[in-house]
Amino acid sequence: MLPELIKHGGVMMWLLLVVGAVAVAVFIERMLHYHREQINSLDFINGVRNVLKRDNVVEAISICDATAGPVARLVKSAILNRDRGKEQIRQVLEEIANDEIPRLEERLPLLVTIARIAPVMGLLGTVLGFIDVFQVLEHEGVSAPMNQLAGGVWKALVNTGMGLAISIPCIAGHSYLLSRVRDIVRDMEKAATEIVRFLTEPPKSS
Repeated sequence: MLPELIKHGGVMMWLLLVVGAVAVAVFIERMLHYHREQINSLDFINGVRNVLKRDNVVEAISICDATAGPVARLVKSAILNRDRGKEQIRQVLEEIANDEIPRLEERLPLLVTIARIAPVMGLLGTVLGFIDVFQVLEHEGVSAPMNQLAGGVWKALVNTGMGLAISIPCIAGHSYLLSRVRDIVRDMEKAATEIVRFLTEPPKSS
């Protein structure tokens, strides 16, 4: 079925397929990236706290180094700056978060761009298809055989459909990936709050 659609779609169909392949590659790469970057922040923080309670700073930093993701990097920075006071620690963590969030959002705008231009590319293919139809009518008149007109109609419909078929999943994929980014950012905020509280507040007396 796809080879038949490609044949009828013409050059614009090939361009749409390239754009669609780029969108798929971006989505898969971001999915794998977020899978690596997102951890169970609660378990991680509890583990680091238990180590710090034994005053084993080196082991706590080693745990952070061995753990992927921005949460671990935030916690490590807080530990390294633990003697600077609550406000300064928060400022350091805010600066790190400002660096981490753009990294999480990398390539997401590309999905939005593809979602916007794919229907326009499909529309251009549609226009080219109807140009083919009118060229046949100009040469053959109203008695033009249907098989000659069908090629242009095919091109018009196939390109419109492909443009929409690319755009809709891109919009859905972007929304899903953005929700993953928000989840990681929330984990970062929770971890930052917990580690700052632990490092700056005196332990409760039992």
